[in-house]
Amino acid sequence: MAIVIREYKDRLFTFIFGREENRAWTLSLYNAVNGSNYANPDDIQITTIKEVLYMGMHNDVSFMVSDQMNLYEQQSSFNPNMPLRQMQYAGNLYEQYLKKYKLNKYSSTLLKMPVPKLVAFYNGEDDKPDEIVLKLSDSFPENADTDIEVRVRMLNINQGKNAILLKACQPLQEYSWFVGQIRQNKAKAVSDDSAANLTHAVNQAIENMPDSFVIKPFLLIHQSEVLGMLLTEYDEIETMKMIERDAHRKGMEEGQITLLLGLVKDKLLSITEAAKRLNISELEFQKLMSKQ
Repeated sequence: MAIVIREYKDRLFTFIFGREENRAWTLSLYNAVNGSNYANPDDIQITTIKEVLYMGMHNDVSFMVSDQMNLYEQQSSFNPNMPLRQMQYAGNLYEQYLKKYKLNKYSSTLLKMPVPKLVAFYNGEDDKPDEIVLKLSDSFPENADTDIEVRVRMLNINQGKNAILLKACQPLQEYSWFVGQIRQNKAKAVSDDSAANLTHAVNQAIENMPDSFVIKPFLLIHQSEVLGMLLTEYDEIETMKMIERDAHRKGMEEGQITLLLGLVKDKLLSITEAAKRLNISELEFQKLMSKQ
């Protein structure tokens, strides 16, 4: 069952790079990723999709520059399914593009469409290379002859990774420093209250941030909002980890049941011993056998 967020909340990455007032930072990020030198923030047209209800499925930042449709996502945990997600986002954005410019996709005239550029910025705790290309075809059976391919550049923006990229975009470098400081501060906490630990870690990171950082005044003005976003984001990460742990545990339990049923069927184990290993009654085990 999908977990529904009843009120959309931006991620911090979106809050910094996806706002109209911060288009200069978005343009700086675009230039750093593409090695370009656009100078006018008005060249940026923000197109981020906000009307999303499902945890982990919201579009972080998307924008148009010239003939390119850029979709940028931030990952706090590694997600190999990003090509699938980005493909879905791109489909929604193309629909919006067709409506905005009143284009008919059923026309006999070839439509000229913006070029999709898909990027994921990774700052999770697992060690990952500076750059990975994630492909939709990785989800298909090996050597499948597919008619659809989607590629996403995953760029590691943790401190110590992609130094050239971070140096080319000051707001991104500062964002990377900020997330790293929060992580370090949180690791030093001694309280059992995770929310209190995170609150202290965030406030301390903002306080210790150098005054030369261009994002500092913005974070100070919106400090309570930033804290709320990070609390939501960290809670979402922990929830997803819990779901994965439960799914893994369930898979292990199902595997154990299948193994024991097979051993009993082959007369290598008694029903009594098998039921004991599962911590259930012999009657319950016999019911499991009858379903096979």
